[in-house]
Amino acid sequence: MQHSKMCCSIFPCFITASDGRLTLSVPIQIKRRSGRKLVTLPNGETAPVRPWDVAPTSIQLALARGHRWLAMLESGEAKSLKEIATWEGIDNSYVSRMVNLTTLAPDIVAAILDDTLPNHITLFDLAVDPPALWDEQRERVWLPR
Repeated sequence: MQHSKMCCSIFPCFITASDGRLTLSVPIQIKRRSGRKLVTLPNGETAPVRPWDVAPTSIQLALARGHRWLAMLESGEAKSLKEIATWEGIDNSYVSRMVNLTTLAPDIVAAILDDTLPNHITLFDLAVDPPALWDEQRERVWLPR
């Protein structure tokens, strides 16, 4: 199989094989920044940051804690929220509020994970006495249904 190659160190390389297959090679650099990989493109620009490449927000961390603690209860690893609070060295009411986050409507959870909640919404708004009905939760957060 013969190859014809047109390549430059700045631009993508196209390699055509005799059987008609085409290979595209793009020169990029992958660097580590704060434990994350950063792609530098040939023109020196960095690739756009993806949502999962940034540090989690406090609300995202709280949601993850709530789900972890609920899983501990459901699996029998922990017998009560008070036991979890003791293990974690935190207040029982904090554990209870974070577990409340596990009852949020799916679209509210998605907004938390996508970091698209309205700026005025706080962790307190979501975790303290959330309504049981998802429509009422949406009204509190002012997300369209």
